[in-house]
Amino acid sequence: MTSDNVTFVQSRDNAFVKDLRRLAQDSSAYRKQGRVWLEGDHLCRAALARGVQPAFAVYAESFWPLAQEEYRHAAIKNIVIADSLWADVSGLESPAHMGFVLEMPACAAALVPGAPTVVLDRLQDAGNVGSILRSASAFGFGQIAAIKGTAALWSAKVLRAGMGAHFGLRLVEGLDATDIDALGLPLLATSSHGGEFLHEALLPWPCGWIMGHEGQGVSLALQERASRLIRIAQPGGEESLNVGAAAAICLHASAASAKASRM
Repeated sequence: MTSDNVTFVQSRDNAFVKDLRRLAQDSSAYRKQGRVWLEGDHLCRAALARGVQPAFAVYAESFWPLAQEEYRHAAIKNIVIADSLWADVSGLESPAHMGFVLEMPACAAALVPGAPTVVLDRLQDAGNVGSILRSASAFGFGQIAAIKGTAALWSAKVLRAGMGAHFGLRLVEGLDATDIDALGLPLLATSSHGGEFLHEALLPWPCGWIMGHEGQGVSLALQERASRLIRIAQPGGEESLNVGAAAAICLHASAASAKASRM
């Protein structure tokens, strides 16, 4: 049923609902559909704040009366689906009852030389990837270079973990180690076993930080391209840090070093 700018959907077999379910639950569906799914008020607000207009705003039927005033004109089209369908579509344990479908943002085809960059080397965990995107955005690293094998950057899980950081970054996926040469920057590779200690190192700016696979670390091909290996002192005695935590520490250190050098 359609009314003005609103379509009401009650059927589980509706084609839009099927596509939405795939976007929410299949990490590669955005590549096939050319659309991405943002679920939850915070993520939707972050997109709007960056000037993004969704193609569709989607609401659970019980939430629609509350959403009309604030969100009615946010999207080109509003879709209201039956509450009984929402839990089947949602990718969250506690469904948020609203979300946006965006046309897939134009993918960057190549890296911008000289731009402060974070290289993601086959990171598997969507939470880690999203967390690193947030840190990159916060600390002035505006470009993400994802090596083949890294979790899909525009998947619903990475989008949720990124909490809106995607919309302020240049994201380049599907790269090989040789593509990183185009950056023309000093590259710093994280290591848990060797290299300079971060708190003792003089960090260059701009630079590229290489964050390695959760289990295997940075690949040999990328290590060979790095000008330096950097490790984080852990006086508490842990063997290694979660890559998301390590990235936050390293990127903050770079931002602080760059600021100090300008003073």
